[in-house]
Amino acid sequence: MQRSNNTLVIALDVMGGDHGYKSMISGAAIAAEKNHDIHFRMFGDETKILPECRRHRSLQNRYTIIHTDEIVSSNDTPAYAIRNARRSSMRLAIEDVKVGISHAVVSSGNTGALMALSKVILRMLSSIERPAIAGIIPTVSGKSILLDMGANIDCSASILMQFALMGSNFAKIILGLDSPKVAVLNVGSEEIKGSDTIKLASQMIRECKDLINFVGYVEGDGIVKGSVDVIVTDGFTGNVALKTAEGTAKLCREFLKQSFESSILAKIGYLFAKKSIKNTFSRLDHRYYNGATLLGLDGIVVKSHGSADEIAYANAIGVAANLAKSKINSLLTEALDSSINIHGLLE
Repeated sequence: MQRSNNTLVIALDVMGGDHGYKSMISGAAIAAEKNHDIHFRMFGDETKILPECRRHRSLQNRYTIIHTDEIVSSNDTPAYAIRNARRSSMRLAIEDVKVGISHAVVSSGNTGALMALSKVILRMLSSIERPAIAGIIPTVSGKSILLDMGANIDCSASILMQFALMGSNFAKIILGLDSPKVAVLNVGSEEIKGSDTIKLASQMIRECKDLINFVGYVEGDGIVKGSVDVIVTDGFTGNVALKTAEGTAKLCREFLKQSFESSILAKIGYLFAKKSIKNTFSRLDHRYYNGATLLGLDGIVVKSHGSADEIAYANAIGVAANLAKSKINSLLTEALDSSINIHGLLE
């Protein structure tokens, strides 16, 4: 069966994540209300999925269940997922994109397994060695793209250079920027700072000056300033930075809550400032930025937070839908092919 030209088909790995299938199905219902052309192919245990889907009117006649009771757990290694979990909900959902039934897949399961299975099944775009998890983060002046958010713990200089090239073109397509500013995350802004890998990556990116608007290094406190549009780093550092930012936002929310509960005058002040405070924290709510792309794959794979609730899942599904509608991989391939022969640059 081939997908319809008029219907956007999203494959859901329903059995992944910390909150289970109910949150993802509720998220699908929210997404269905906003996107009337979506049809979901849900991979997982039908005995659990079907009763939950029937609870949501917006999902009526908008889903197909592909039953499997095999899952990739959070403790499974990527190698185990590839060799043994051949009927897992994650693998079957990715294969659905490979054979052309679904336009994109969304999963909140094991990140390492998702990356490994996606790379094996979908393969990489031409000349790209590894996928990077690229996500949008809020900044003082708008939005920026951070990659890698956790797919690759160790990265060579050449891989970081590829991330910079992909991130730059991704920002042009997604953020609509003509010449996005690209920076490498480092422990300082001076040229002498950083590891040998970081220094070499910086040198290689500078040599692409006609293709990448490289502005040098950015420190951790500069990620959210909005002075750069694309921040390049390895998956270990990127994931730590992301989780630290999310935790800091929660800390600020808690401190503010405690302050407004500290006295009668503070509570009265909250009543006047309630709307502004709500709007401010909605800009910092990580649920509305959930859904990161495994950039560089020959297929659209969106990674959701494992701890996502229905609002976060709905946002991740929305990301997948928007990427599919924009034909992101065709545009990215065209941009890469027209701009540079990457292998020639790296040799």
